[in-house]
Amino acid sequence: MATAIQKISLSSSRDIPFHKLVLSQSNVRRVKSGLSIEELARDIERRGLLQSLNVRPVLDDTGTETGLFEVPAGGRRFRALELLVKQKKLNKTAPVPCVVREAGSAILAEDDSLAENVQRVALHPLDQFRAFRDMLEKGMSEEEIAAAFFVPVSVVKQRLRLMTVSENLLEVYEQDGMRLEQLMAFSISDDTARQEQVWEIIAQSQNREPYVIRRMLTEKTVRASDARARFVGLDAYVVAGGHVMRDLFEADDGGWLQDPAILDRLVMEKLHAAAEQVRTEGWKWVETDLSFPWGHTRHLVEIDNTPVPLSEEETTRLEALRIEQEAIEAEYAQADELPDEVDSRLGEIEQAIEAFETRPAIFDPGDVVRAGAFVSSIATAPS
Repeated sequence: MATAIQKISLSSSRDIPFHKLVLSQSNVRRVKSGLSIEELARDIERRGLLQSLNVRPVLDDTGTETGLFEVPAGGRRFRALELLVKQKKLNKTAPVPCVVREAGSAILAEDDSLAENVQRVALHPLDQFRAFRDMLEKGMSEEEIAAAFFVPVSVVKQRLRLMTVSENLLEVYEQDGMRLEQLMAFSISDDTARQEQVWEIIAQSQNREPYVIRRMLTEKTVRASDARARFVGLDAYVVAGGHVMRDLFEADDGGWLQDPAILDRLVMEKLHAAAEQVRTEGWKWVETDLSFPWGHTRHLVEIDNTPVPLSEEETTRLEALRIEQEAIEAEYAQADELPDEVDSRLGEIEQAIEAFETRPAIFDPGDVVRAGAFVSSIATAPS
């Protein structure tokens, strides 16, 4: 046999003269927060009471109703109405819409007060933005909107800046795909296509801080000496359709790359390829990013490595190079300038010695299986 579902009963609603209401000592709100009573009173004066008071009959010592009603939930609204009465803007007999709890209810007055305050959900910033936008489009000024909601004009301006953000990014934020600070960073640019390009790159990145978003959106050119440009290479950038601006009259250190979006895309592609190569070494994890935020290695320890040992033949070759280098330097120690062929030979020796000294690193296999590596256009470091 199916069990009948017990139906609930809602408390009745009625208008009660204001002078019949008293503030309950069971109201849990003690600390002031949100709008002041004066601001709330002005708001009620402007648009009326938007939310009923929650009340219950006051009983005497014999349990008989006195005709008065205490207000355990809605104390700030009660105080605002009380202020309007003192200011002669509201009659003390004015009817106040109330939801009346039955006398002797099993639900405590403190329970009602707590529920009204705890279960209240703050308006989502995106809903606030859309409301401000609709009001603006219907003719209200930013100052009027701020006055209506008792917020600084700067808050209204900040929210309305979201009008410049791509609808696709607003949807990402709505689905909790990014933080409000990140969304606000995109409002620095009106170019919605570029905004989406930046998000596509940032979404693959560990460093999604607002300052990175702003830097990418405001970056119109990139120096050829930038670490990203050196990492990708100018030839690859040009082949991908990027343009380089050169100064024909001054040394320009390689010029300026005019398409940061192309550069960033190429960097991420090359980084991902490098990360895949690093993963083949057996690391437990590999993180890839254009650049990592400060402190990203906090609580991590850099593991030690040892260079690949030189073979006997390589050791002999390295020693011979050093002897030759020392002999040349001794022979020409007093010379003001080296002959071209000698200078060229010294350069070759230095490069060969450097190749021997910068040997690939070997890590303990036991460390590799529990450690990882960061890969960026700046550096790669196992931790």
